[in-house]
Amino acid sequence: MEDLDAVDALKEIAFWLERAQAKSYRVEAFRKAAAAIGHLSPDEIAAQTRDGRIKRIKGIGDRTYGVISQAVDGQVPDYLAELREEGAAPLATGGTELRAQLRGDLHSHSDWSDGGSSIEEMARAARWRGREYQVLTDHSPRLTIANGLSAERLTEQLDVVAEVDGAYDDFRLLSGIEVDIHDDGSLDQTDEMLERLDVVVASVHSKLRMDAQAMTRRMMTAVADPHTNVLGHCTGRLVQGGRGQRPQSQFNAKAVFAACAEFDVAVEINSRPERQDPPDELIALALDAGCLFAIDTDAHAPGQLDFLDLGAARAEAGGVPADRIVTTWPVDRLLEWSHAKR
Repeated sequence: MEDLDAVDALKEIAFWLERAQAKSYRVEAFRKAAAAIGHLSPDEIAAQTRDGRIKRIKGIGDRTYGVISQAVDGQVPDYLAELREEGAAPLATGGTELRAQLRGDLHSHSDWSDGGSSIEEMARAARWRGREYQVLTDHSPRLTIANGLSAERLTEQLDVVAEVDGAYDDFRLLSGIEVDIHDDGSLDQTDEMLERLDVVVASVHSKLRMDAQAMTRRMMTAVADPHTNVLGHCTGRLVQGGRGQRPQSQFNAKAVFAACAEFDVAVEINSRPERQDPPDELIALALDAGCLFAIDTDAHAPGQLDFLDLGAARAEAGGVPADRIVTTWPVDRLLEWSHAKR
């Protein structure tokens, strides 16, 4: 019989719903229920479930009570079993061989910026899903809409990352940032703070319709910065999803990718289904330019960590060899590369 407590059952249901891109209110029902009883011991949860008191806790509804009740009785809840069966298959039909070679992910977010879960939960899920390492890359201060981190908050976060990382001997949680690229190509964080991080992902988030020549200068300046390791979602496009569609930014891709190759910056293959960035033709250009690549999830919730399936399928379809993908590298090699220019 599987040893599964009620809190873990609720969190796992939320994971599978996130993975399937379910409506956020459905996910939140289970995450809130897990949080509502998370302070109780297993014995307290069992006692309050059997006498009905747990139903009176705010955040516990009929569906979540049913899950808790079955877990307390030593069963895998029916709803969880159903979701596990639905989630058994990969999210993409291709890329299986490459996906098996991926060791880590250089782009993810927590509730310190615009993610939905704690650093601890993101690390726990990444390890459960087979990562050898996960980089936490919350946003930088300019992106106020995403609650970007000031230097002071990032300093505090580094202590939390170190504490979480220290709890594991078979998994690494690495420090990082998704730093905004300013209009002039400078990076939106102090050099001192960028120097302390394991991985720096640099992305354009504003003025995406900038003139092509100016955008090219902007991106090439950021790529040349010695702290930049990865050029994130380079076109900024959106092809589906709740935010609608957005055309890709215009820039001289050959020049930008030549700079990436020159400065040893990886081009991100962003696995989010609404981004699919870069487009296939730009993956081909980056490949021809001799670029390295990073297949990343840009996960904002634990269930989105499985989006790696989608990125692996696109990379394999584009003929990107595994040895050119830094997220297939063991962690020591990755860190040697990411720190080499600093």
